[in-house]
Amino acid sequence: MNKNNIILIGFMGTGKTTLGRRVAERLGWAFVDMDERIEEKEERGIPSIFESQGEDYFRRVETAVLAELAEGTNQVISTGGGCVLREENRRLMAAAGTIVALKASPRTIVDRVRGDANRPLLQGDLEQRVAGLLEQRKEAYDFADLTLMTDERSLEEMVEELAALAAGK
Repeated sequence: MNKNNIILIGFMGTGKTTLGRRVAERLGWAFVDMDERIEEKEERGIPSIFESQGEDYFRRVETAVLAELAEGTNQVISTGGGCVLREENRRLMAAAGTIVALKASPRTIVDRVRGDANRPLLQGDLEQRVAGLLEQRKEAYDFADLTLMTDERSLEEMVEELAALAAGK
């Protein structure tokens, strides 16, 4: 496997897709959003997968997609927020590239995901669900090589930092 990838992990709404697209563009690398790849592979949306097959099935598909991507190089990969929950996924990521955890305050996350119907784990009271999931996952992203607080820095600053990280490899 290659180490010439940047893998973005973090809770939903921390900016993985937004930052990932910009970093890939800056580096001339491919950008891969794992959730989009899963939807293409399954030919349906993530809420439909959760509803008809459940979270465990979704997580198995997610691992299969990650294993495929781990074979590639010169990619910025945006993972789903729960991708880190499986040990197998953490091993695949560590072997495939530099792992960057994106974090944001609960308020920022709520503001960013409010009204997004494509997030099946946030059904019900949004603030309560975000707080509960953040608590459950509070150490889930700690294995990253680098952590960035996305609500404290500009997008351009973070793009430049990650581009420099890739160039320094």
